[in-house]
Amino acid sequence: MKQKLFQIALVVEDYDAAIQFYCEKLNFKLIEDTVLSPEKRWVVVVPPGGEGCQLLLARASGEEQLSRVGNQTGGRVFLFMHTDDLDADYRHLVSRGVTIVRPPSSETYGKVLVFADLYGNLWDLIEPISQD
Repeated sequence: MKQKLFQIALVVEDYDAAIQFYCEKLNFKLIEDTVLSPEKRWVVVVPPGGEGCQLLLARASGEEQLSRVGNQTGGRVFLFMHTDDLDADYRHLVSRGVTIVRPPSSETYGKVLVFADLYGNLWDLIEPISQD
């Protein structure tokens, strides 16, 4: 048996604000925005390069889900994304006004920085050490 994660749901307050943040500030690509009902859409974005796991932007429904927006992991880093050029990505994030929680540092596994999305979810952006 072979399995892999292909999509993760991220609870957001507003579809359009989330699309704008992920596509304009993080350079994600919108690959689907399908209206399912007057209140619900199926919105999927992928990081530059389009490989790996997709992010389903799911608008919160009700007070309980709204209480989770921006804190789906209780304050821990929620999502981890690889890059092939952390320095260029860092400059891009800063130029777009993305909140940098921890600036770039070198670790045993590579370079890493932590940023927050528009709701405060924490992301690790990692340039792994080359295995060449």
